[in-house]
Amino acid sequence: MAAKTSIPLPIADQEYDQQNELVTRRLIEQAIQDINSDVGNTQTLQQSNVSKAVRRHQFLLMGASSV
Repeated sequence: MAAKTSIPLPIADQEYDQQNELVTRRLIEQAIQDINSDVGNTQTLQQSNVSKAVRRHQFLLMGASSV
């Protein structure tokens, strides 16, 4: 899974700035898309075929040495 980074939002100006509004809106949209992607990946892993393969792989790695 990709490492998540957080980008602080810019401080709002006293007067309306359309560029800042567009940047803020796009950042929020991208964050929502990332969350939806993570949820979709989690649902895919919960499917039986993938889930069984992951469990089998984890079981095989239990006996592996960490050296």
